[in-house]
Amino acid sequence: MRTHHIAITLAAAAALALTGCNDPTITTKPDANPPALNTPAVPSSAAPKAQTAAVGSTLTLTGLKDGEKIAVTVRKWADPAKSKEQYVQPKDGNRYVAAQIELVNTGTAPYDDSPSNGAKVADADGQQFTSTLTMGIDAGPEFPGSVTIAPGGKALGYVVFEVPKESKINQLQFGLNSGFASQTGQWTIP
Repeated sequence: MRTHHIAITLAAAAALALTGCNDPTITTKPDANPPALNTPAVPSSAAPKAQTAAVGSTLTLTGLKDGEKIAVTVRKWADPAKSKEQYVQPKDGNRYVAAQIELVNTGTAPYDDSPSNGAKVADADGQQFTSTLTMGIDAGPEFPGSVTIAPGGKALGYVVFEVPKESKINQLQFGLNSGFASQTGQWTIP
């Protein structure tokens, strides 16, 4: 019985293969107006906008909610940033770097976010690195997991990144709402 099933399967496969080989006629035509491959997924008015500044400069970014407006200043850059905890160290071949960021709520709504989620750095080769958690660095206090800032209030803390020792970090990017807001601030790292 088993050989009977195998024989039927082989016969069906052979018939399908032969059917495809005998008819060279194309039965469909290509689309005369195919869609462009580089068509943006979102309208240009909704595309994220980037602002650029230097360390020490302030960029004002808007968030996803009405009234969310934060003045973001990269106050200091620490390279390397040394861990305070001997058992929390970068992997072999890596180092910690850190940016001290000040957030001032200049909007009308309270702002609640995890600043380290919206931050990343890039090196001269274009490699990007997200933030990492440590148990503290010698440059100063890190941001806690989340911050809530009332209108007129501010928060200050370091965001730490683990990067290869050879990488020349030349840019910090920061966006509100864990990086999902439509604006991104970029700071050039000297």
